[in-house]
Amino acid sequence: MYAILDIETTGGQFNEEGITEIAIYKFDGHEIVDQFISLVNPEKPIQPFVVKLTGINNAMLRSAPKFYEVAKRIIEITEDCIVVAHNASFDYRILRTEFSRLGYDYIKPTLCTVELSQKLIPGQLSYSLGKLVRALGIPVTDRHRASGDALATVKLFKMLLDKDVKKELVISLIKAEIKKGLSPKLLDIVESLPYKTGIYYIHNEKGDLIYIGKSRNIKKRINQHFTGTSGKSKKIQREVFAVTYEETGSELIALLKESEEIKINKPIYNRAQRKTIFQWALYSEKDANGYLTLKLQKADGRKKEITSFTSVQEGKNSLFKITEKYNLCQKLNNLYETKNGCFQYKIKECNGACVGKEAPEIYNDRVAEFMEEMKFESDNMVLIDRGRTVDERSAVLIENGIYKGYCFYDLNYQINNIEILKNIIIPMQNNRDTRTIIQGYLRRHKVIRIVKF
Repeated sequence: MYAILDIETTGGQFNEEGITEIAIYKFDGHEIVDQFISLVNPEKPIQPFVVKLTGINNAMLRSAPKFYEVAKRIIEITEDCIVVAHNASFDYRILRTEFSRLGYDYIKPTLCTVELSQKLIPGQLSYSLGKLVRALGIPVTDRHRASGDALATVKLFKMLLDKDVKKELVISLIKAEIKKGLSPKLLDIVESLPYKTGIYYIHNEKGDLIYIGKSRNIKKRINQHFTGTSGKSKKIQREVFAVTYEETGSELIALLKESEEIKINKPIYNRAQRKTIFQWALYSEKDANGYLTLKLQKADGRKKEITSFTSVQEGKNSLFKITEKYNLCQKLNNLYETKNGCFQYKIKECNGACVGKEAPEIYNDRVAEFMEEMKFESDNMVLIDRGRTVDERSAVLIENGIYKGYCFYDLNYQINNIEILKNIIIPMQNNRDTRTIIQGYLRRHKVIRIVKF
């Protein structure tokens, strides 16, 4: 749990500042669950330049509560939380100073979104809150007021959590929980999970990731792991200590994140998925008479494939649909297995357009149409899909035919402006698996819309 805060002060000499306004948003990693916003009477005058910057003046604070009157609420809302702020050393110092004046030692773990941004979003011209959120297209209101700046920090922190592909933050926090002696039971873990689409991460007692998965219903899938009787399920049940998750809203993003994060983190029980899950591929070549034939066979990295599949059955099912959709010759496109394990096409009766009854050029045009459709619809496009909330959308960026990454956004100008889009995109690897995942998803599902640029 995180307490994301912003504090406005009177200004003045170091450690003599007083708090004029404080805003705290309690954030569970997915949504705000509590909040506290209040002006505070600092019992000292505000520096003129601060009045000009924030708009808070001495008259506004005469009837505001003094710090000792809000101290209990601050302790309650930040209980068992990590304090998060933009330039956390400043806000945490101010808060500790105020509590020390009351004789209370206020100690919390902290995270600084300046430092996290420098690490996860390198190359920005400025890491001040105003310029950074503008570069990322994050809407902010009431700039230089505690509530506006704290809410902008919440949105920034949510984006940083998404960009933490290596799960360094999550793993460090899991280890912190272990030190507190938490020991959740399987039922407690399941009850804490949502019925939402996303990625889940299963950790052992050391905080290490032992399994990563995706599901359209995270709670249901974890329950299947915990009630399964397979060897892998039993091992997970014995070793699981905690389950964390990320909602994605979009199943496409869940598929892409699962593929990449397994390769990066190499969990012990994802051994089969560390390289590639697409073992079968579809190829095309001309026969002796000049007709294009389609071949389904074990993937061969030396050949240029049209698309690939996780199993031979998936490939067969896809080929039957292709034959029907593109009116291809059954003689060429029904399957039988050859001695070398390649699947070729042969049948006596032809229900479609028959080879020999039309010129190879005409027949091959339909094969070429299919092959073209298997490629991305444009070299440069954004796939818009559902987000994590009703008001949010997700975007997958493909530039020059290369998968660049994904993001979540609230405002259309964030994706219509390519510079802002590139700033908020969470970079991801482009490889054979990601290309096939996107191809397969577009083949089987409809995204909300496709924006070409």
